[in-house]
Amino acid sequence: MKNLFQILSGLALTIIFSLQVSAGNRQTTLPVLTNYRIPLNQKGAFIGRFVISGNFAKGNIVLQKDTAGLFRIDREGKVYLKSLTRLTAAIPGFCYGITVGFGEKSVEYNLVKDEFIHTPVVAHRGAWKNQPGSENSIGSLKSAIALGCAASEFDVWWSADHVPVICHDPSIRGKVVEKTTAKELHAIDLENDEGVPSLEQYLKTTVLQNKTRLVLEIKSSQISQQRTLELTDAVVRMVHDLKAQAWVDYISFNYGALLRIRELDPTTHIAYLKDDKSIETLASDKISGLDYPFYSFQRDSSLIGKAHKVGLTVNVWTVNDAKELVHYLNEGVDFITTNEPEQLIQLVVEKNK
Repeated sequence: MKNLFQILSGLALTIIFSLQVSAGNRQTTLPVLTNYRIPLNQKGAFIGRFVISGNFAKGNIVLQKDTAGLFRIDREGKVYLKSLTRLTAAIPGFCYGITVGFGEKSVEYNLVKDEFIHTPVVAHRGAWKNQPGSENSIGSLKSAIALGCAASEFDVWWSADHVPVICHDPSIRGKVVEKTTAKELHAIDLENDEGVPSLEQYLKTTVLQNKTRLVLEIKSSQISQQRTLELTDAVVRMVHDLKAQAWVDYISFNYGALLRIRELDPTTHIAYLKDDKSIETLASDKISGLDYPFYSFQRDSSLIGKAHKVGLTVNVWTVNDAKELVHYLNEGVDFITTNEPEQLIQLVVEKNK
């Protein structure tokens, strides 16, 4: 048995996220929840169910530590608020840590009050076009949060020294991301005295609030598919290590990367960015949604209905024109990725009047 992952330099691991390979057959060994967000205003609310495989499936599920004293787990691995417990927006705090035992193994999780914004507004590379700062920067992420976007989309590459870093293009300021160290990338001067951020920085910034989620794009390596999969492994591992599952959805143009994510985490939301697969194939492969460019829907207006019929979410990108934004709002897509989140937020408000 050999570990799929390399230890990330400088990262303090809080959980051992051991994804093992046996005779070429990868299997998920870390238990995951079907949901990490706590419904509000419901006594004894059901939160999620553990999905368990590998070595973790051998023992009983036990709630070992619950610092807030709010939760219970039944024999089927379902997590609830205690029967007389109800969380409201008025109660201070939003993130609650628990430790769960699976036989001789223990895993830590964060359960988060569901005060997340439920609108279609996804800020493309953060909010940057009409805000201070650069795209795919901590500043653009903070601006998306401050505006009240439902999610902030961003792009992740694998640096030369195996650190997940945030950048859209393969190169920045003349440096090829995959052939440059994270330290060198961070030294590149973006706007507002920022450098190229790491995924760790992005996640740690995001989990300080519970309004705006992340839509994390895995970029395809220009060196090899194996490198793409190594990046995928490292990204999923980091999300779990930092207990950020409640905040993160995944997207990619790389179908193999999405299949790997599904292998590692059978409950997380993943969406495909290319329209070269049938909706039936996406559903069969347990892809959660389609995330297509606007011209795909112009070619085939039935895509939205077909996707929703089989339970897939629909995102359209990148839509910036006001008339087109209104069109897709009226079409009932789940998400709209835009460089104009301010405009889309206002259109959502007007539509809901």
